Amino acid sequence: MADAAATALDVAPSPWRRVFSDGGAYPYALIAPALAVLVIVSLVPFCYAAWLSLHSVEYGQVGDWNGVANYIKLIGNDRFWNSLRVAGVFMLVAVPLEFILGLAGALVLSQRVWGRSVWLPLLFIPSMMAPIVVGLLWKIMLAGSWGLLSYNLIERFGWLSGTSVFASSSHALLALALVDVWQWTPFMMLAFFAGRQALPLAPYRAAAVDGASPAQMFFRLTLPMMKPLLVVIGMLRFIDAFKVFDSIFILTSGGPGVSTESPSVLAYKMTFEQWRIGESAALAVLVWLAFFLLCNVFYQIAKRRLKAF
Repeated sequence: MADAAATALDVAPSPWRRVFSDGGAYPYALIAPALAVLVIVSLVPFCYAAWLSLHSVEYGQVGDWNGVANYIKLIGNDRFWNSLRVAGVFMLVAVPLEFILGLAGALVLSQRVWGRSVWLPLLFIPSMMAPIVVGLLWKIMLAGSWGLLSYNLIERFGWLSGTSVFASSSHALLALALVDVWQWTPFMMLAFFAGRQALPLAPYRAAAVDGASPAQMFFRLTLPMMKPLLVVIGMLRFIDAFKVFDSIFILTSGGPGVSTESPSVLAYKMTFEQWRIGESAALAVLVWLAFFLLCNVFYQIAKRRLKAF
């Protein structure tokens, strides 16, 4: 009996082991490292920016509490509203093109194209390149009258002569959007291709037996089953396109004038060129709040209307 009791005590789980074996704290323990990194890298700087936005900050020196004065100055600044317009136009041009071209490319790749194993890694090269490298590449390609595309395409057909496309206030933003399309369409294509490959084959076989056309299969089977992936990828790309900084800063620095000045570029100039740190912090907080509300609305629409979640 004594030996049995000793054996039972030896194998009895410790209180900590019981907590994890019951499943109560185990999931939280798994995500704790990631949450700690997010808190340190994201939440703490954001809270500090929100704190700065409520103070008077002169040349890096935090002054007295001024409430919402920075927000009032920012809302009354025409460049702030212009930056929102620039970001909106950039998103509405770039993201739908990336979405449509990426989905079309994914459907083509799903048809067992010859050399697909070779094409797939090559197609992903633009998305693997650093944004600063993409910016420098296209700055050379579209430079003045001697760039590869400027000389052989734009000037030869008389579309734009005597200047760079990035020096034209009416063409620079469109050119930036097309550069973004070139870089991120392969990412959309491969994401949609992976989602398409993961779909079950049984519904397609049943539809083929019933005589469904490829268009009917696409609209009745492919799109509904891929809806969660399409919604998530589209939302992420809209967010990423709104806060674009690298390519705009390298190619135009927000010019000519302020015709391509996005909120991120404006915040950079306010912070490092004009030293209006309080207003730039207020800009960051306002953009975060706007996206927090828009993402929640988007999620509710996708959940209730589109049945994507």
